[in-house]
Amino acid sequence: MKASEDAQAETPPEPPSGSLVRPQRESPAWLSGIYAGICLYLFLSAINVMGKGLGSLGDETNWLKNLLAQAHNPFVALMGSVLVTAVVQSSSFTTSLIITLVAAGQMPPEDAVFAVMGANIGTSVTNTIVSFGNMRIRRQFRRAFTAAILHDIFNWLTVLVLFPTEWISKGISSDGYGLLTRFSMWMAQLMGLGEMERPNSPIKVITKPVVAAFNWLGEKITEQPVPKATIIAVLGLLLLFLSLAFMVKNLKGALLRRIEHLFRRVFFRNDVTAYIVGAITTVFVQSSSVTTSLIVPLAGAGAVKIKRVFPYTLGANLGTTITGVIAAAANPVAGAVTVAVAHVTFNLIGSIVWYPMRGVPIRLSRWYARLASRSRKYAFFFLFGVFFVLPVVGVTVTEVLIWLFGGS
Repeated sequence: MKASEDAQAETPPEPPSGSLVRPQRESPAWLSGIYAGICLYLFLSAINVMGKGLGSLGDETNWLKNLLAQAHNPFVALMGSVLVTAVVQSSSFTTSLIITLVAAGQMPPEDAVFAVMGANIGTSVTNTIVSFGNMRIRRQFRRAFTAAILHDIFNWLTVLVLFPTEWISKGISSDGYGLLTRFSMWMAQLMGLGEMERPNSPIKVITKPVVAAFNWLGEKITEQPVPKATIIAVLGLLLLFLSLAFMVKNLKGALLRRIEHLFRRVFFRNDVTAYIVGAITTVFVQSSSVTTSLIVPLAGAGAVKIKRVFPYTLGANLGTTITGVIAAAANPVAGAVTVAVAHVTFNLIGSIVWYPMRGVPIRLSRWYARLASRSRKYAFFFLFGVFFVLPVVGVTVTEVLIWLFGGS
Protein backbone atom coordinates (compact mmCIF):
# COMPACT_ATOMS: atom_id res chain seq x y z
CA MET A 1 0.00 0.00 0.00
CA LYS A 2 2.84 2.34 0.94
CA ALA A 3 4.75 1.57 -2.26
CA SER A 4 1.61 2.24 -4.29
CA GLU A 5 1.22 5.66 -2.68
CA ASP A 6 4.89 6.46 -3.37
CA ALA A 7 4.52 5.50 -7.02
CA GLN A 8 1.43 7.67 -7.37
CA ALA A 9 3.21 10.58 -5.72
CA GLU A 10 6.16 10.28 -8.09
CA THR A 11 4.18 9.78 -11.30
CA PRO A 12 2.70 12.98 -12.76
CA PRO A 13 -1.04 12.73 -13.56
CA GLU A 14 -1.95 12.23 -17.20
CA PRO A 15 -4.22 14.76 -18.89
CA PRO A 16 -7.82 13.57 -19.24
CA SER A 17 -8.94 12.07 -22.54
CA GLY A 18 -10.03 14.75 -24.98
CA SER A 19 -8.32 17.49 -23.00
CA LEU A 20 -7.05 20.52 -24.89
CA VAL A 21 -3.88 20.51 -22.74
CA ARG A 22 -0.93 19.62 -24.95
CA PRO A 23 1.87 17.44 -23.61
CA GLN A 24 5.00 19.38 -22.71
CA ARG A 25 7.57 19.22 -25.50
CA GLU A 26 11.03 18.01 -24.62
CA SER A 27 14.07 20.12 -25.37
CA PRO A 28 16.27 18.81 -28.20
CA ALA A 29 18.85 16.32 -26.99
CA TRP A 30 21.76 18.49 -28.14
CA LEU A 31 20.44 21.48 -26.19
CA SER A 32 19.92 19.34 -23.08
CA GLY A 33 23.47 18.07 -23.57
CA ILE A 34 24.84 21.62 -23.54
CA TYR A 35 22.87 22.41 -20.38
CA ALA A 36 24.11 19.19 -18.75
CA GLY A 37 27.71 20.05 -19.73
CA ILE A 38 27.44 23.48 -18.13
CA CYS A 39 25.91 21.94 -14.99
CA LEU A 40 28.67 19.33 -14.89
CA TYR A 41 31.33 22.04 -15.13
CA LEU A 42 29.71 23.99 -12.27
CA PHE A 43 29.33 20.78 -10.28
CA LEU A 44 33.05 20.00 -10.59
CA SER A 45 33.88 23.62 -9.83
CA ALA A 46 31.74 23.49 -6.69
CA ILE A 47 33.68 20.49 -5.36
CA ASN A 48 36.97 22.35 -5.86
CA VAL A 49 35.57 25.56 -4.37
CA MET A 50 34.54 23.62 -1.25
CA GLY A 51 37.95 21.96 -1.14
CA LYS A 52 39.66 25.34 -1.46
CA GLY A 53 37.68 26.83 1.41
CA LEU A 54 37.96 23.84 3.73
CA GLY A 55 41.62 23.26 2.85
CA SER A 56 42.43 26.92 3.59
CA LEU A 57 40.55 26.64 6.87
CA GLY A 58 42.68 23.64 7.82
CA ASP A 59 45.90 25.37 6.78
CA GLU A 60 45.08 28.48 8.80
CA THR A 61 44.20 26.58 11.95
CA ASN A 62 47.04 24.05 11.32
CA TRP A 63 45.02 21.37 13.12
CA LEU A 64 44.99 18.99 10.14
CA LYS A 65 48.73 18.46 10.15
CA ASN A 66 48.95 18.39 13.93
CA LEU A 67 46.19 15.80 14.23
CA LEU A 68 47.88 13.38 11.85
CA ALA A 69 51.41 14.05 13.14
CA GLN A 70 50.33 13.18 16.70
CA ALA A 71 48.35 10.07 15.71
CA HIS A 72 50.57 7.67 17.68
CA ASN A 73 47.65 5.34 18.40
CA PRO A 74 46.25 3.21 15.51
CA PHE A 75 42.64 4.13 16.25
CA VAL A 76 43.52 7.83 16.48
CA ALA A 77 45.41 7.55 13.19
CA LEU A 78 42.39 5.92 11.54
CA MET A 79 39.71 8.26 12.89
CA GLY A 80 41.88 11.37 12.60
CA SER A 81 42.44 10.60 8.93
CA VAL A 82 38.68 10.06 8.40
CA LEU A 83 38.02 13.48 9.90
CA VAL A 84 40.78 15.26 7.96
CA THR A 85 39.67 13.75 4.64
CA ALA A 86 36.02 14.55 5.32
CA VAL A 87 36.97 18.18 5.94
CA VAL A 88 39.29 18.72 2.97
CA GLN A 89 37.16 16.54 0.62
CA SER A 90 40.18 14.75 -0.82
CA SER A 91 41.82 11.45 0.10
CA SER A 92 44.61 12.35 -2.33
CA PHE A 93 45.41 15.41 -0.18
CA THR A 94 45.35 13.39 3.05
CA THR A 95 47.45 10.55 1.64
CA SER A 96 49.98 12.99 0.23
CA LEU A 97 50.10 14.78 3.61
CA ILE A 98 50.62 11.45 5.41
CA ILE A 99 53.43 10.50 3.03
CA THR A 100 55.05 13.92 3.50
CA LEU A 101 54.90 13.52 7.30
CA VAL A 102 56.48 10.06 7.04
CA ALA A 103 59.21 11.34 4.71
CA ALA A 104 59.94 14.15 7.22
CA GLY A 105 60.15 11.67 10.09
CA GLN A 106 57.13 13.14 11.91
CA MET A 107 55.03 9.97 11.60
CA PRO A 108 56.23 6.34 11.69
CA PRO A 109 55.19 4.14 8.75
CA GLU A 110 53.46 1.59 11.00
CA ASP A 111 51.02 4.33 12.19
CA ALA A 112 50.71 5.88 8.73
CA VAL A 113 49.32 2.59 7.39
CA PHE A 114 46.30 2.98 9.70
CA ALA A 115 45.92 6.61 8.60
CA VAL A 116 45.62 5.73 4.90
CA MET A 117 42.79 3.35 5.80
CA GLY A 118 40.91 6.31 7.26
CA ALA A 119 41.59 8.40 4.16
CA ASN A 120 39.65 5.87 2.10
CA ILE A 121 36.60 6.26 4.35
CA GLY A 122 36.68 10.05 4.56
CA THR A 123 36.78 10.60 0.80
CA SER A 124 33.26 9.23 0.37
CA VAL A 125 31.61 12.13 2.26
CA THR A 126 31.32 14.12 -0.98
CA ASN A 127 29.11 11.66 -2.83
CA THR A 128 26.90 11.28 0.25
CA ILE A 129 26.31 15.05 0.21
CA VAL A 130 25.67 14.90 -3.54
CA SER A 131 22.92 12.31 -3.06
CA PHE A 132 20.95 14.85 -1.00
CA GLY A 133 20.25 16.74 -4.22
CA ASN A 134 17.75 13.97 -5.09
CA MET A 135 15.75 14.20 -1.87
CA ARG A 136 12.64 15.68 -3.48
CA ILE A 137 11.74 12.43 -5.30
CA ARG A 138 11.79 9.40 -3.03
CA ARG A 139 12.61 6.74 -5.62
CA GLN A 140 15.42 8.82 -7.14
CA PHE A 141 16.83 9.59 -3.71
CA ARG A 142 16.76 5.92 -2.73
CA ARG A 143 18.82 4.94 -5.79
CA ALA A 144 21.23 7.89 -5.42
CA PHE A 145 21.74 7.34 -1.69
CA THR A 146 22.33 3.62 -2.28
CA ALA A 147 25.06 4.44 -4.81
CA ALA A 148 26.62 6.99 -2.43
CA ILE A 149 26.79 4.92 0.75
CA LEU A 150 27.88 1.81 -1.18
CA HIS A 151 31.31 3.46 -1.31
CA ASP A 152 31.20 4.16 2.45
CA ILE A 153 30.07 0.68 3.42
CA PHE A 154 32.68 -1.04 1.25
CA ASN A 155 35.45 1.04 2.86
CA TRP A 156 34.18 0.38 6.39
CA LEU A 157 33.88 -3.36 5.71
CA THR A 158 37.45 -3.44 4.37
CA VAL A 159 38.68 -1.58 7.45
CA LEU A 160 36.80 -4.03 9.70
CA VAL A 161 38.81 -6.84 8.10
CA LEU A 162 42.25 -5.22 7.79
CA PHE A 163 42.39 -2.87 10.82
CA PRO A 164 42.21 -5.58 13.53
CA THR A 165 44.45 -7.87 11.47
CA GLU A 166 47.11 -5.17 11.21
CA TRP A 167 46.74 -4.06 14.85
CA ILE A 168 46.93 -7.60 16.30
CA SER A 169 49.87 -8.62 14.10
CA LYS A 170 51.60 -5.34 15.03
CA GLY A 171 51.15 -6.08 18.73
CA ILE A 172 52.50 -9.63 18.65
CA SER A 173 55.46 -8.97 16.35
CA SER A 174 58.89 -8.34 17.86
CA ASP A 175 59.63 -5.26 15.72
CA GLY A 176 56.20 -3.63 15.97
CA TYR A 177 55.28 -4.02 12.30
CA GLY A 178 51.93 -5.46 11.18
CA LEU A 179 51.42 -7.79 8.23
CA LEU A 180 50.35 -5.02 5.83
CA THR A 181 53.25 -2.80 6.89
CA ARG A 182 55.75 -5.64 6.59
CA PHE A 183 54.52 -6.59 3.09
CA SER A 184 54.57 -2.93 1.99
CA MET A 185 58.12 -2.48 3.30
CA TRP A 186 59.21 -5.55 1.34
CA MET A 187 57.56 -4.20 -1.82
CA ALA A 188 59.16 -0.78 -1.24
CA GLN A 189 62.60 -2.39 -1.19
CA LEU A 190 61.91 -3.99 -4.57
CA MET A 191 60.78 -0.70 -6.12
CA GLY A 192 63.28 1.81 -7.39
CA LEU A 193 61.32 5.03 -7.74
CA GLY A 194 63.08 8.04 -9.17
CA GLU A 195 61.86 11.53 -8.46
CA MET A 196 58.96 12.69 -10.61
CA GLU A 197 56.74 15.72 -10.58
CA ARG A 198 53.18 15.32 -9.37
CA PRO A 199 50.84 16.17 -12.28
CA ASN A 200 48.16 18.80 -12.08
CA SER A 201 44.60 17.51 -12.11
CA PRO A 202 42.89 18.49 -15.41
CA ILE A 203 39.73 19.15 -13.41
CA LYS A 204 41.55 21.63 -11.20
CA VAL A 205 43.00 23.35 -14.26
CA ILE A 206 39.69 23.85 -16.07
CA THR A 207 37.80 24.88 -12.92
CA LYS A 208 40.52 27.28 -11.75
CA PRO A 209 38.69 30.43 -13.02
CA VAL A 210 35.58 29.61 -10.97
CA VAL A 211 37.64 28.82 -7.87
CA ALA A 212 39.57 32.08 -8.33
CA ALA A 213 36.30 34.01 -8.70
CA PHE A 214 34.93 32.60 -5.43
CA ASN A 215 38.25 33.28 -3.71
CA TRP A 216 38.08 36.90 -4.93
CA LEU A 217 34.49 37.16 -3.67
CA GLY A 218 35.56 35.82 -0.27
CA GLU A 219 38.33 38.42 -0.07
CA LYS A 220 35.83 41.18 -0.89
CA ILE A 221 33.57 40.06 1.96
CA THR A 222 36.35 39.74 4.55
CA GLU A 223 40.13 39.67 4.64
CA GLN A 224 40.25 37.56 7.81
CA PRO A 225 41.63 34.13 6.73
CA VAL A 226 39.36 31.85 8.80
CA PRO A 227 36.03 33.64 8.07
CA LYS A 228 37.01 33.94 4.39
CA ALA A 229 37.75 30.22 4.13
CA THR A 230 34.45 29.41 5.82
CA ILE A 231 32.49 31.67 3.45
CA ILE A 232 34.16 30.11 0.38
CA ALA A 233 33.32 26.61 1.64
CA VAL A 234 29.66 27.54 2.23
CA LEU A 235 29.36 29.20 -1.20
CA GLY A 236 30.89 26.08 -2.75
CA LEU A 237 28.28 23.92 -1.02
CA LEU A 238 25.47 26.15 -2.32
CA LEU A 239 26.89 25.97 -5.85
CA LEU A 240 27.10 22.19 -5.52
CA PHE A 241 23.39 21.83 -4.72
CA LEU A 242 22.31 24.31 -7.41
CA SER A 243 24.40 22.69 -10.14
CA LEU A 244 23.27 19.23 -9.05
CA ALA A 245 19.60 20.24 -9.13
CA PHE A 246 19.91 21.50 -12.72
CA MET A 247 22.01 18.48 -13.71
CA VAL A 248 19.36 16.05 -12.44
CA LYS A 249 16.64 18.02 -14.20
CA ASN A 250 18.52 17.79 -17.50
CA LEU A 251 19.13 14.07 -17.06
CA LYS A 252 15.52 13.45 -18.00
CA GLY A 253 13.76 13.02 -21.28
CA ALA A 254 15.66 12.64 -24.55
CA LEU A 255 19.13 13.12 -23.02
CA LEU A 256 18.58 10.42 -20.39
CA ARG A 257 17.45 7.89 -22.98
CA ARG A 258 20.62 8.49 -25.01
CA ILE A 259 23.16 8.46 -22.18
CA GLU A 260 21.42 5.48 -20.57
CA HIS A 261 22.03 3.49 -23.75
CA LEU A 262 25.65 4.72 -23.89
CA PHE A 263 26.40 3.90 -20.27
CA ARG A 264 24.71 0.50 -20.16
CA ARG A 265 25.99 -0.73 -23.52
CA VAL A 266 29.50 0.79 -23.45
CA PHE A 267 30.90 2.03 -20.13
CA PHE A 268 28.94 -0.26 -17.78
CA ARG A 269 28.12 -3.27 -19.90
CA ASN A 270 29.86 -5.59 -17.38
CA ASP A 271 31.74 -5.43 -14.08
CA VAL A 272 35.21 -5.49 -15.65
CA THR A 273 34.42 -2.51 -17.87
CA ALA A 274 32.91 -0.60 -14.94
CA TYR A 275 36.01 -1.29 -12.81
CA ILE A 276 38.37 -0.09 -15.56
CA VAL A 277 36.28 3.05 -16.21
CA GLY A 278 36.33 3.90 -12.48
CA ALA A 279 40.10 3.41 -12.21
CA ILE A 280 41.05 5.28 -15.39
CA THR A 281 38.66 8.18 -14.71
CA THR A 282 40.07 8.63 -11.21
CA VAL A 283 43.66 8.55 -12.43
CA PHE A 284 42.72 11.19 -15.01
CA VAL A 285 40.89 13.59 -12.67
CA GLN A 286 43.15 12.82 -9.65
CA SER A 287 40.16 12.61 -7.29
CA SER A 288 38.00 9.65 -6.31
CA SER A 289 35.60 12.14 -4.66
CA VAL A 290 34.84 13.60 -8.09
CA THR A 291 34.66 10.19 -9.79
CA THR A 292 32.28 8.61 -7.29
CA SER A 293 30.20 11.78 -7.01
CA LEU A 294 29.60 11.78 -10.76
CA ILE A 295 27.98 8.35 -10.63
CA VAL A 296 25.46 9.34 -7.91
CA PRO A 297 23.08 11.48 -10.05
CA LEU A 298 23.37 8.94 -12.89
CA ALA A 299 22.39 6.12 -10.54
CA GLY A 300 19.58 8.26 -9.14
CA ALA A 301 18.23 8.88 -12.64
CA GLY A 302 18.40 5.16 -13.40
CA ALA A 303 21.07 5.44 -16.10
CA VAL A 304 23.46 3.12 -14.20
CA LYS A 305 22.46 0.04 -12.21
CA ILE A 306 23.60 -0.32 -8.60
CA LYS A 307 25.27 -3.67 -9.36
CA ARG A 308 27.57 -1.80 -11.79
CA VAL A 309 28.21 1.05 -9.36
CA PHE A 310 30.03 -1.34 -7.01
CA PRO A 311 32.88 -2.41 -9.37
CA TYR A 312 33.09 1.20 -10.61
CA THR A 313 33.66 2.29 -6.99
CA LEU A 314 36.32 -0.37 -6.48
CA GLY A 315 38.13 0.91 -9.57
CA ALA A 316 37.89 4.50 -8.35
CA ASN A 317 39.40 3.49 -5.01
CA LEU A 318 42.35 1.89 -6.78
CA GLY A 319 42.76 4.86 -9.13
CA THR A 320 43.11 7.34 -6.28
CA THR A 321 46.14 5.47 -4.91
CA ILE A 322 48.17 6.59 -7.92
CA THR A 323 48.41 10.08 -6.39
CA GLY A 324 50.02 8.58 -3.30
CA VAL A 325 52.52 6.66 -5.43
CA ILE A 326 53.44 9.89 -7.23
CA ALA A 327 53.78 11.72 -3.90
CA ALA A 328 56.06 8.94 -2.65
CA ALA A 329 58.12 9.17 -5.84
CA ALA A 330 58.58 12.87 -5.09
CA ASN A 331 59.75 11.87 -1.57
CA PRO A 332 61.73 8.69 -2.34
CA VAL A 333 62.20 7.64 1.29
CA ALA A 334 61.61 4.01 2.24
CA GLY A 335 58.89 4.94 4.75
CA ALA A 336 57.01 7.13 2.27
CA VAL A 337 57.09 4.43 -0.42
CA THR A 338 55.91 1.90 2.19
CA VAL A 339 52.81 4.00 2.93
CA ALA A 340 52.01 4.44 -0.77
CA VAL A 341 52.30 0.69 -1.38
CA ALA A 342 50.14 0.02 1.70
CA HIS A 343 47.41 2.26 0.26
CA VAL A 344 47.44 0.32 -3.02
CA THR A 345 47.51 -3.04 -1.21
CA PHE A 346 44.63 -2.02 1.10
CA ASN A 347 42.36 -1.35 -1.88
CA LEU A 348 43.43 -4.45 -3.78
CA ILE A 349 42.75 -6.68 -0.76
CA GLY A 350 39.39 -4.96 -0.24
CA SER A 351 38.42 -5.73 -3.83
CA ILE A 352 39.61 -9.34 -3.57
CA VAL A 353 37.69 -9.92 -0.32
CA TRP A 354 34.42 -8.09 -1.01
CA TYR A 355 33.86 -8.41 -4.75
CA PRO A 356 33.03 -12.14 -4.47
CA MET A 357 30.76 -11.23 -1.52
CA ARG A 358 29.43 -8.05 -3.15
CA GLY A 359 25.91 -8.99 -2.12
CA VAL A 360 26.77 -7.98 1.47
CA PRO A 361 27.66 -4.27 0.86
CA ILE A 362 24.98 -3.93 -1.84
CA ARG A 363 22.22 -5.32 0.41
CA LEU A 364 23.36 -3.20 3.37
CA SER A 365 23.36 -0.08 1.18
CA ARG A 366 19.91 -0.78 -0.23
CA TRP A 367 18.50 -1.51 3.22
CA TYR A 368 19.74 1.73 4.74
CA ALA A 369 18.80 3.74 1.65
CA ARG A 370 15.20 2.47 1.93
CA LEU A 371 15.22 3.53 5.58
CA ALA A 372 16.59 6.98 4.69
CA SER A 373 14.10 7.45 1.84
CA ARG A 374 11.22 6.92 4.28
CA SER A 375 12.68 9.26 6.91
CA ARG A 376 15.27 11.81 5.81
CA LYS A 377 16.70 12.12 9.31
CA TYR A 378 18.48 8.78 8.83
CA ALA A 379 20.34 10.21 5.84
CA PHE A 380 21.63 13.17 7.87
CA PHE A 381 22.40 10.86 10.79
CA PHE A 382 24.56 8.71 8.51
CA LEU A 383 26.44 11.71 7.11
CA PHE A 384 27.26 13.44 10.39
CA GLY A 385 27.45 10.27 12.49
CA VAL A 386 29.89 8.37 10.28
CA PHE A 387 32.10 11.21 9.08
CA PHE A 388 32.18 13.66 12.00
CA VAL A 389 30.63 12.45 15.27
CA LEU A 390 32.22 8.98 15.27
CA PRO A 391 35.75 10.23 14.43
CA VAL A 392 35.61 13.08 16.98
CA VAL A 393 34.22 10.84 19.74
CA GLY A 394 36.61 8.01 18.85
CA VAL A 395 39.69 10.25 18.90
CA THR A 396 38.62 11.96 22.14
CA VAL A 397 37.82 8.74 24.04
CA THR A 398 41.01 7.02 22.84
CA GLU A 399 43.21 9.98 23.83
CA VAL A 400 41.56 10.16 27.28
CA LEU A 401 42.18 6.44 27.82
CA ILE A 402 45.81 6.84 26.76
CA TRP A 403 46.19 9.76 29.17
CA LEU A 404 44.60 7.82 32.02
CA PHE A 405 46.52 4.58 31.56
CA GLY A 406 49.71 6.11 30.21
CA GLY A 407 50.20 3.74 27.29
CA SER A 408 49.40 3.30 23.61
